Amino acid sequence: MSKTVEIQIEKSSNLVDGLRKHLNANGKGVTSAEIAGMEQNVKELAAANEEVERLRAELVPKVKRMNEIMANVKAAYAEKKKMLKACYSQEQWANYGIPDKR
Repeated sequence: MSKTVEIQIEKSSNLVDGLRKHLNANGKGVTSAEIAGMEQNVKELAAANEEVERLRAELVPKVKRMNEIMANVKAAYAEKKKMLKACYSQEQWANYGIPDKR
């Protein structure tokens, strides 16, 4: 759970609990329905945050794997490009998809 969301859930839950305990003494226009609505929103936030964390847990290894593949592709590209540049004249580089110009 992200720290910011976790803190907001905790603060909001504490407020809802406090409002419920002092609903009759409040007298400031906060209704039971408003408290129930806020409580529902806090529950929805907690559920959404759990889903995001689950998705993040799935995504992190996939991103790591993609970055490994990207590093392999970049290394192979650089190696082949260097080889082709050494073997062919600059005019022929474009034939091999090398856009470099000196």
